[in-house]
Amino acid sequence: MRKPIIVFVAFGLFSTLAACDNDFERGAVGAGAGAAVSVATGGSIGTGALVGGVAGVFCDDLGICG
Repeated sequence: MRKPIIVFVAFGLFSTLAACDNDFERGAVGAGAGAAVSVATGGSIGTGALVGGVAGVFCDDLGICG
């Protein structure tokens, strides 16, 4: 029961990346979302945070968010 809630919250956090004003904010939200998803799926928290943070920083540059 806990995993679906964590995944739902993580996607909610990830969807707020478009509302962030700069790369630092997008990176922080992305890292939190990546860590939450990795916990929910049984992966490494550090790896999830790293991947999520990088995705958050570069999503605006790639035209994915915002």
